[in-house]
Amino acid sequence: MTNILSAKELMAKIAKVEGEKASKAMKAHEAAEAEKQALLDRLARPSGLSDDEVMEKAAIIVNRAVESGMTSVQVFRFPNHICTDNGRAINQVEDGWEQTLTGVPKEIYEFWKRQLKPRGYHIRYEIIDYPGGMPGDVGIFLSWR
Repeated sequence: MTNILSAKELMAKIAKVEGEKASKAMKAHEAAEAEKQALLDRLARPSGLSDDEVMEKAAIIVNRAVESGMTSVQVFRFPNHICTDNGRAINQVEDGWEQTLTGVPKEIYEFWKRQLKPRGYHIRYEIIDYPGGMPGDVGIFLSWR
């Protein structure tokens, strides 16, 4: 003869399973948030790459774009939170927007100014998505027209 659980025991079992699911989801969310914060922390600090290393990476990106017949390419994307004003000056195309850059995005701008601008390259920072209608990620575009 099989034993059937009471309604109260079934509800307790369901509550336990739901609690375990919620705990697992919370841990996954916390891990994702920690990963996101680690990325933001890494992007907010200088990369430590030399001009030669950056030039090598830039050459690969530019050459691949040129082989595809392109005259510009997105070279980097970062969360607007890396900017001191959350990307407001970039979004408004204000004079001095570059002063709001920090970390790797600032490093890219300074590298362009030092190494690529004298060679005729142009750079553009632009908000590239608007989640929930609010400015989101910033794209860095390099062009050579």
